[in-house]
Parts: sequence; structure tokens; C-alpha cells
Amino acid sequence: MAFLALPCAVMAKQKSKKVMTDREYWVQEAYKLAAPVLEPMSRGCLQKEMAIEVSPSFDKRDKRVTYMECFGRLMAGISPWLALPDDDTDEGKKRKQLREWALKSYAHAVNPESGDFLLWRNEGQPLVDAAYIAESFIRAYDALWMPLDSVTKDRYIKCFRHLRRVEPPYTNWLLFSAEIESFLAKAGADYDKFRINTAVRKTEEWYVGDGWYADGQTFAFDYYSSYVFHAMYLETCACMADCKSYIWGKNFKNLYNEALKRCQKFAIILERFISPEGTFPVFGRSIPYRLATMQPLALMAWYQTLPKELSNGQVRAALTKVMHRMWDAPGNYNDKGYLTIGFCGRQPEVADWYTNNGSLYITSEVLLPLGLPADHPFWTCESEPWTQVKAWSGMPFPKDHAIESNVK
Repeated sequence: MAFLALPCAVMAKQKSKKVMTDREYWVQEAYKLAAPVLEPMSRGCLQKEMAIEVSPSFDKRDKRVTYMECFGRLMAGISPWLALPDDDTDEGKKRKQLREWALKSYAHAVNPESGDFLLWRNEGQPLVDAAYIAESFIRAYDALWMPLDSVTKDRYIKCFRHLRRVEPPYTNWLLFSAEIESFLAKAGADYDKFRINTAVRKTEEWYVGDGWYADGQTFAFDYYSSYVFHAMYLETCACMADCKSYIWGKNFKNLYNEALKRCQKFAIILERFISPEGTFPVFGRSIPYRLATMQPLALMAWYQTLPKELSNGQVRAALTKVMHRMWDAPGNYNDKGYLTIGFCGRQPEVADWYTNNGSLYITSEVLLPLGLPADHPFWTCESEPWTQVKAWSGMPFPKDHAIESNVK
């Protein structure tokens, strides 16, 4: 009978082991991503302690751009989560700690006396990542902008205005200018309406149909519709509509509604890209941005505007499967806990000439649904099979058709 004791003990241990919920897993990964950045930056020591990595083909720009890229992109993704109210749960304690570190980090970022004063001048790259900082303020205005002291707020406004020295190329960079100016408008500061309107006009010109934007005059098959266009265009239009601004010949509310329809369609495309195994197609430049590819799908979940073709249960299940497939693989972090260059693990050969491991914190954009409270249906409903699971299992699944464009 003794030989039966071991299996019984193992079974009892397995029964007592708590199964992690999807939200608990997302929180675990969010904290793992954010804590090594925000804890040292809250002390003004990120630039002293962060282990940076740059592309093998990195250009001659100042490598200190890494720190603004890291901080801004991280905050853009986790800001909705940090905006949730405090509670006594384990998640709530983690969230409160990150928010406290973040508020101190925001102050260091614009304090010329701090060791973590960011590279606001000289390079053109800060225009990009200042836009992600502005995006974090737009997404969590009351939780992350309003608590800042008046000196820090004034420093941000001056830093944002100073970035008008950078002339953006006619690419997605126009939306970085628009995002910053839209935040200034939201904060009640003077803003450059011409920069916003130019970005809006060009974005409309570059819309190629069925949810896709071209990054400039020529369409490239990549994920920049995910990384930049959908989110920042929606946020720009929303801010300007709230400010009751206008653009010649068009209405910002109508522009927003049309942009939302396009984003919903792109969310459908992204969900259909996710295989039954939790992979998605790897193509185009900036692929080390990892899960930022799924930003529009995550955004529609957070906005609670998923199209009728997508349920909360299938979107959560699909995104969680992708996260496990990517984040459970070895090599995503270096020995100090910072992201490595790669897509699934460390793969430096896939980096572009502008890539550093700070750039990669844009992967946090997949975490936007954490901004929904734990009792929201996105988190509480049953997991459901997503489209590719249904299609390859002989189950019924919805047909897919192109959408029409109609802006007034």
C-alpha cells in the first residue's frame, strides 16, 4: 500500500494549486514588464541601471533616446490600468505601487537636475516618444496628469512645445505631432492647430481601405496601422471634438466615428490573424515591437466598442493565447529584467536601424484591456474559441467582407 501514497500526495498537491486566471496572468506580465523600469526611474536612476541593447545596424543617433522610448511607450500601454481605483487585492497593491513609481518618474523625466531627465533636445526621435508620454496622459488624465505638481506640468508643456522644432516627415510621424498638440489642447494650453489639421488631412489621404492605412504615399504591408495610426488618429479626433475644434470641410466627431469603424474592421482582421496555436503572421518592419501588433484589437476591447463579430470571450482568449505563446518563451528579458531585442525571445538580427530595447516597450499596448475593472464581462465571461479555432475545427464562423468609407 505504500506505493499508493506518492500518487495520492501528488494529486492532493495538484488540487490545492491555484489555477491562474487570465487577468492574473496579464497582471503578472504587466508588472514584470513595468517594475524594472519604474522602480529605478522613481529614484532618478533608470539611466544608471538600465541594461540597454541597440540594433546591430543602429544609426548614429544618441543612444540616450532609449530611455524616453522605454518610459513613454511603457506608460502608453499601462496607463489605463493604473487609472483604476485602489483596492486591497494583490493586483490593487501592484497597481498602486506602479502608479506611485510612475508619478515620481514623470517628474524626473522633465527635471533638468535629475539623473533621469530625458533627452528632449537635439535629436528628432524625442518627437515620437514624447507622443507616447502625451498618449499616457490622454488615456489616464485624472490619474496621471492631474496629480502632478504645477512645476512638473509647466515643464511638460514647455518640453512638448519645444518639440515643434522637429519637422516631421510625411509619414506616421505627423500623428506624433498631432498627439502632442491634442494633449496640449486637452490640458488647456496653447496648441498648434495647423500641425493637427495637417496630420488629419494626410491620414485621410493615406487611408487605403478595409481598415488599412498607408504610411505615407506608398502602401507598405506592415503593422504601422497597429503601432500608430488607429490609436493616435482616434485620440486626436476625440480630443479635438471635445475641444469643439474644427477642420476645414470636415467635422471631428464625424472623423472620429469613421476612424472608429475602420479600427473595428482592423480589429476583426487582427483577430483573424491569430492562429489556433496563438501565433500571428510575422511581416514588415519593426516586428520586434512584439504584441503592439494587437493594439487596435486591445483598444476596441478597452473602449468597449468591439464589433458585433467579436465577443469579449473570444478576444480575451485569443490575446491570452498569444501572450502565453510569446511571453512564456525564454529570452525575452535580459539578466536585469529589461526587454531584449527580438520577437519571441532574443533575436537581434530582426532589428531595424532605429531599434533599441527601449523601443520594444511599445509591446505594452496589448495590455489596454487591463483598464477595464476585474468584474467587467471582458474578464468574467467564459473563454470562447476565436475565428481561426472555429474555422479549422469545422465550426461555424462569420464571413468577412470589406467596409465602405464615408467621411463628412
